Amino acid sequence: MALSASRRRFLGLSAGAGATGLLWSGGFTSAFSGDRSMPIDVTDWNAIRGLFELDPALDHFASFFLVSHPRPVRDAIESWRARLDRNPYETVEHHQFSEGAENAAMQVAERVAKYIGAKPEEIALTASTTQSLALVYHGLPLRAGDEVLCTTHDHYSHHESIRYACERVGATSRQVQLYAPAEPVDVDRLVERIVAAVGPKTRVVGLTWVHSSSGVRLPIPQMAAALKARHPELLIVVDGVHGIGSTPDAAARLGADYFCAGCHKWMFAPRGTGILWAHADAWAKLRPVIPSFSDIETYEAWLEQRTVATPMNALRMEPGGFHAFEHQWAMGAAFDLHLAIGRERIGERIAALNTRLKERLADDRRITLHTPRDPALSAGVVAFEVAGMSPEAVVAGLMARRIVASTSPYSPTYARLAPSLVNDEASTDRAAAAVLGLHA
Repeated sequence: MALSASRRRFLGLSAGAGATGLLWSGGFTSAFSGDRSMPIDVTDWNAIRGLFELDPALDHFASFFLVSHPRPVRDAIESWRARLDRNPYETVEHHQFSEGAENAAMQVAERVAKYIGAKPEEIALTASTTQSLALVYHGLPLRAGDEVLCTTHDHYSHHESIRYACERVGATSRQVQLYAPAEPVDVDRLVERIVAAVGPKTRVVGLTWVHSSSGVRLPIPQMAAALKARHPELLIVVDGVHGIGSTPDAAARLGADYFCAGCHKWMFAPRGTGILWAHADAWAKLRPVIPSFSDIETYEAWLEQRTVATPMNALRMEPGGFHAFEHQWAMGAAFDLHLAIGRERIGERIAALNTRLKERLADDRRITLHTPRDPALSAGVVAFEVAGMSPEAVVAGLMARRIVASTSPYSPTYARLAPSLVNDEASTDRAAAAVLGLHA
């Protein structure tokens, strides 16, 4: 649904995240509450790390798993929670269902759009990557005989969303391996393998921007361009959860038709929040899966017992129902924080910390790195094996040294360290030293 002129005039990033390098705690809710009492120096990485209430006795290298809310997000959640607890009816009626300037979800969409290089009307708010993927695959007009192509490197949620959708209509799915474990990767080879895998019945290609199994970052722009050049009718769906917030790229400019991501990992948004982006032509191809509480036209058509008269759009795909509004509406604070720090600057910082870790691990012959050392083909996840040790034993050994690591939920499984904005050079060096000190 197109934004009204009044909404367009109101919706915009507040000046608080401007050239001074200061962001005010509370995020965009300061527009409502007037709370501008806690400035944050976003030029100082130590100040940014201080926003998180993580246990200081540990070095946290699994923050990409689920967010620890930074202070501006905590403040925004608390502001909305207090309003909802004081007057649930009027708070929801005014900030969820209003067509006016105080519509909180539209403010969030404005900030998301600014960050990913999109338009606000192209954004649907969801609960997670999983929900976004399910909305796309179940919303696509697949028919018996159609094929959905994906890769062996995609997450369980991606594979199962495809499988469920195909089973409903008699379509089929197929997986292609883009690289073998520890195989060197390069852009040309990745592009060639995905293009070669497209068959005569392939209608949709599902890709994952950053593989949480191996840490490989796919060259989505080159892959999308090559696929579209050979097969213009293909639809490209991207699981982008480990790329958004960790790379300098604008998600809506990757060349995909649909971009799905939870925002409660690298983006630091409230737990239980996500986005689904598509361009207008891609939205038009979908069918609603869950009744929307955001699309006025659908509601009015129901009231008037008529068919919907306007084209398919993001708001119509946005899942309805009553959500944890204090979390969904506080998403804007997380995007404000990222916008204030700078997408490119965050990407450079994460690349530098991850490169530092990989360089230290690569010198030990007992360690097999599964993540490319090239920052262009990796992001914030470093996957590795230690000879003679299971991934679980590696993670346990690191925890004994007060390093929080994780294992990848795939087959095969690897140990993972993920340097992020909650880390610095010293903690990264401690993590590397802890790995090097492990003994089978």
